[in-house]
Amino acid sequence: MQTRLLPATRIILSATILFSLTITPALRAQWLGYPTKDVPKKADGTPNLSAPAPRTADGKPDFSGMWGWINIGPPCGAQCGDTQISREFINIASTLKGGPPYQPWAAALVKKRSIEQGSDPNVHCMPRDAPRIWTDDYYKRIFMVPGRIIILTERNMQYRQIFTDGRKLPADPNPTWNGCSVGHWEGDTMVIETNGFRDDLWLDAAGNPLTEQGKMTEKIRRPTYGTLEVEITINDPKAYTAPWTVKINQPLILDSELIDYYCLENERDSAHMRKQDTPDRRPVAAPSQGD
Repeated sequence: MQTRLLPATRIILSATILFSLTITPALRAQWLGYPTKDVPKKADGTPNLSAPAPRTADGKPDFSGMWGWINIGPPCGAQCGDTQISREFINIASTLKGGPPYQPWAAALVKKRSIEQGSDPNVHCMPRDAPRIWTDDYYKRIFMVPGRIIILTERNMQYRQIFTDGRKLPADPNPTWNGCSVGHWEGDTMVIETNGFRDDLWLDAAGNPLTEQGKMTEKIRRPTYGTLEVEITINDPKAYTAPWTVKINQPLILDSELIDYYCLENERDSAHMRKQDTPDRRPVAAPSQGD
C-alpha cells in the first residue's frame, strides 16, 4: 500500500488547511483509516493484493476502488515531503523508447514549455485532462454503474464519465478538458475511445501536447485484486507523426478515502515558477504489490 501523504501540487494550500489535515479529529472526519470491506487476506491476515480481481454480477472485472500511482522511488515516509509523484506525472512518455514521434512544431513547443513551466494549466489550477488523471499525484476513485464508468479525482473535485451504453462518439464534439468517452468490453479488457479534446492541453509537466485532432484509446485491465493496468494510445496527427502507446500501473489504495482539495483558492505559486537544473535521477523500481 502507498503511504498517505499530501502530493507535490498541494503546496499551494494554506498552512491552516495543511495543519487541519494532519490532526486526528480531521482525519477521523474524512474517514481515513476506515477499513475497506471484503479485502482478500493472506494466511497471516494481511491483504492479499495478488488475489484474483473481483467481478461484477455479469462476470466482468470490477474496477471499483480507490487507485493511486507508483512513485518515482519507493515510499519513504514523512521524509519524502513533496516528492511522491510518478515518473509519468513528469513525462507521460518516460518509458517510451526514443520519446514521442513529434511533428516539428510540437517538438519546438515542448522545448519552449519545458522552460516556461509557469504556462502549464496545472500551475494555474485549471482542470487536468483525461490522460493526466491517470498520472496525477492525487487519488482517484472508480465507480462502475449501469451504462457508464465514473472516475472521481481529489484535485478540484474533478470527475470523468465513460459511457458504456452502446452510444457512439460524437462526430462534432464540443471541445472539453476530458473529451467525450465511450467504452466497450473485449474479453476482460475495457476499451475506451475518447475524442473532443481542447486544442491547448498538456499531457504532463514536460509539456507534451494534445490537440483538438487528438484521439485517445485506453485499454484497462485488472489482472489482480491490487493492480489496475492502463494502456494509453495517443493518436494526434496534428502533434505527432504516428500514434504512440504507454502502459501505466495503478496500485489499489486500502483503508482510505478521497479528500476535498480545491487548487484555485488563493493561488500565488505560478509567478515564482522557473526552470532549475537538476541532476538526472534514475527511477527506482517500485515494490511489488505483494510486499
